Amino acid sequence: MSIKRFSAAFLASVAAVVGIWAGFFPLSFHEFFPFPGWGWVSRLGPYNEHLVRDYGLSNLALLIFTVWVFRKPTTESLKVLGGGWLVYSSFHFLWHMFHLAAFPIWSRIGAVFSLALILVFSILPMIPERKKA
Repeated sequence: MSIKRFSAAFLASVAAVVGIWAGFFPLSFHEFFPFPGWGWVSRLGPYNEHLVRDYGLSNLALLIFTVWVFRKPTTESLKVLGGGWLVYSSFHFLWHMFHLAAFPIWSRIGAVFSLALILVFSILPMIPERKKA
């Protein structure tokens, strides 16, 4: 499997977990994401069912597109996939970087690492192929 298809599989996995959890179980997502006892979302403000569901269902929309590209990868579709994820994940990453004070140190490290990982996997599908000699 190429790194570009692996990136799509990774991004699809993230979108599926977050999308199903936040979209269909928003209170649980708000209180327990990423693991019980950590409460990353609940540390950022009061519960808002509409906001959490919208976030989850937006991830499910990304999941549909990501799975489609994974199944039928072309140079163009991989670039569009990476671009879409990059727009989404870069703004998500930046927002959280300005709100790290709400977290203890290990949660700060986990948030920065996990959000940066999604950024990296968003960029990989857009890297041009090397010309073969």
